[in-house]
Amino acid sequence: MNAGNYLPVRDDWLALHEEEVLEPGLPIVDAHHHFYDRPGWSYLADDYMADACSGHNVRASVYMQALTRYRADGPEALKPVGETDYVVAATDAIGSELPQVAQGIVGYANLRLGASVREVLDAQLHAGKGRFRGVRHLTTWDAHPSLVNPLTAAPRGLLLDRVYRQGVAQLAPLGLSYDAWLFFPQLPELLDLAKAFPETTVIVNHCGGIVRIGAYADRHPELFERWSSSMREIARLPNVHVKLGGLGMRINGFDFEKGETPPSSRHLADTWRPWIETCIEAFGADRCMFESNFPVDKGSYSYAACWNAFKRLTTDASAAERQALFEGTATRIYRLS
Repeated sequence: MNAGNYLPVRDDWLALHEEEVLEPGLPIVDAHHHFYDRPGWSYLADDYMADACSGHNVRASVYMQALTRYRADGPEALKPVGETDYVVAATDAIGSELPQVAQGIVGYANLRLGASVREVLDAQLHAGKGRFRGVRHLTTWDAHPSLVNPLTAAPRGLLLDRVYRQGVAQLAPLGLSYDAWLFFPQLPELLDLAKAFPETTVIVNHCGGIVRIGAYADRHPELFERWSSSMREIARLPNVHVKLGGLGMRINGFDFEKGETPPSSRHLADTWRPWIETCIEAFGADRCMFESNFPVDKGSYSYAACWNAFKRLTTDASAAERQALFEGTATRIYRLS
């Protein structure tokens, strides 16, 4: 993978820090992870199982599209259905062993096709064998192209595009949700989209696309205020939810990967606290869900430390709030059995 966009996973570096798993019995649904099968980077079902079974009580997971194992031939619009085919087959092979990996699947369909995307959605539902739950269409755009991964870049203003919205309109009638990956300056556009489709369940990925590098590197207090204002505004819409995590990426600028040893869960919790607590205060626990974003975030910390950090961040929450954050919201929103 392009190291400029994804932090490399260094197993020898990760092994330099190990810590005891906190509250190992606490049930968890990992609301967001991927499989990758690309030149220079492979992370598939067995790799995820090794991480998910490293001590925490991960009961199930939601698989998130990652441009993996597309069909090699056939109509271009239907090639992404190959990813769903693969995820179903790979996780069926695990059997009844916990966690139930990819109990919910979020795939890709090109919503820029407008109303004609319905054919792709029907094919995804068929391929998902009862587990296909929604679509993520990557919409990241910024005026500073160095911030944008070429694999995920989108045209400026795509969320406001009329034909794109005709595609979004196909989701709710099929019971499908919309996962949004964008950068925080685009949150007002997502707000407009979510208002236009109040019957569509919208899930904001990765705390709303926090960017603290490049042109934003010297403006941290200003961007926090701008980000938090946008998140509080979009939280007023009852159809919008948020995933808490995805804060180990290059664009977040927390620089965990630059340490001589990996960060401890205490360090992660202290760093993330303003961002995570702002989201929970704005949305409420019943519209927030924790995510690992593995293997993308594995370049910055281990799976065990990630979930320990989430547990540290919620020590003062009620039992009901913690149940929602760790498993309840994801189970309800993605309709996991």
